[in-house]
This record gives sequence, structure tokens and C-alpha cells, in this order.
Amino acid sequence: MLTELVDRKSVMRRAAYDARNAQEDKEAVSQRAIARFLELPEYRGAKTALWYLDCRSELRTRQALPAALASGQRIVVPYCTVDEHGANKLGLWHLQGMDELVVGKWKILEPPRDRWGEAGKEVDPAEIDIVMVPGVAFSREGGRMGNGQGYYDRLLGRVRPDCALVGLCYECQLFDDLVVGPHDVFMDKVVSEEAVYAGRGRRAAAVRAPK
Repeated sequence: MLTELVDRKSVMRRAAYDARNAQEDKEAVSQRAIARFLELPEYRGAKTALWYLDCRSELRTRQALPAALASGQRIVVPYCTVDEHGANKLGLWHLQGMDELVVGKWKILEPPRDRWGEAGKEVDPAEIDIVMVPGVAFSREGGRMGNGQGYYDRLLGRVRPDCALVGLCYECQLFDDLVVGPHDVFMDKVVSEEAVYAGRGRRAAAVRAPK
């Protein structure tokens, strides 16, 4: 059954990548989705917000970051590193200006490696009030499929129970029959350019993929 689940995820992940790559007018569509995200009460009430930095065909976020930084809200961005055991891990960086970022792993913007761990810049996951979660695919009830590297899976297990998890995606990345496993984390909300969808959240047990 595990092999079948992996195979089905692989096929759906490819379909989702193709849909995301084919999305037209990515900048304009992204702006509409970001506008919905910014109006969420969970975001407006957050003191510390984690944004992702888009890469490749992901929904664009970086064009909205300067305004978010100017708002006075504490903005945090992730970068890809490893923990003491060599497992994939997201470092969390208190971003105060876009000039702090350089092109890093997988051509994603990140803080310079020689500044990782810098006092006053590293943020503990427990300090985050809302996470903007990227993904390859989502369901309208909050299911998520990532890239398969486990970075966000590990992070989402370390934030506070009351931290809001919000998936951000193009409408074309939404699948009604999304393949999820028994341990996959569900979002509290999923936001696209078309709507805000109420997710099942972490308290709901994930639906096992059908045999």
C-alpha cells in the first residue's frame, strides 16, 4: 500500500507541477491571491508572520514583501539547511530589508550563509503566529502536497498549536482528489486568487488514501 501511495503521489505531483507551470499571468494572479491573504484576520492579528520566498513557478510573493516589511509587522522568511542529524530543516530569519537576501540553494532568495545563526536574526518556531505555506498542490479542505523534501513538514510540527497554517496557491493547484497520507498536516485555510477555503486544520485526522 505504501508503494502505491508513493506512486499515486508522484503522478499527482507531476500533474500539479504542470498546472502550476502553465498558469498564465502569474504576477497579476499572484497579486490577487496575496491581497486575499493580507486580509485574513489571522494575518492582520499576527505579530510575527512567516512568508515563503517564491522560486520557479510558485505563486509570487516577493513583490509584496517590501510593503509587508514597511507595515511594522515582524516578517520572517525561511532558508533551507540541516539539523544536527543532517535532516532537512528550515532556518527562520527575521527579515528587515530585501537587501539582506542573496540567491542561494535552488536559486531561492535566502540570508547569506555566513550570517546563519546570527544573534537577533534567528527566530524560534514558537514565536510564529501565522505561516504562509507553499505547496505543489492543495485540496480545498486543507490537504497539502509538498516537494517531497520534508522541510515544511518538520517546521509545521514545531510551531505552536494556535499558529495559523495558511496554504497559498494558484486555483489550478487545487485537486479534489488530492492524495494525502495518514501523517500529512492539513492547513487551517487555503488561499488562491479566487477564494479563501476553510481547511480542516491540524486537529482533524488526515484521510487515508484509498486502496
